[in-house]
Amino acid sequence: QVQLVESGGGLVQPGGSLRLSCAASRIIFSRNAMGWYRQAPGKERELVGRITSAGTTNYADSVKGRFTISRDGAKNTVHMQMNSLKPEDTAVYYCFVASTYYSGPNYWGQGTQVTVSS
Repeated sequence: QVQLVESGGGLVQPGGSLRLSCAASRIIFSRNAMGWYRQAPGKERELVGRITSAGTTNYADSVKGRFTISRDGAKNTVHMQMNSLKPEDTAVYYCFVASTYYSGPNYWGQGTQVTVSS
């Protein structure tokens, strides 16, 4: 079993920044990916972005150029720097670990709320 602990959510004004972090208790897959989904009220959960154990990243079009995912492999930790935040970024953000580079999540974090509002 893998536990994921998230931190860094909160309330921020439009145009502001937040940094989310997610620490995994262990990574049991040699070729894996970590990243983030988000779910806004009344909407389906959507992929925000991911980073593979090889360091490759990909992002949803809606966050490209504004969000950056990085990873500390030695600490099994992933970070997401979110800049130029918009009200439509308001959602619960969920960290995940996947067993291959591009498969669906095998483990989820508990979620952290991000609210962008003036």
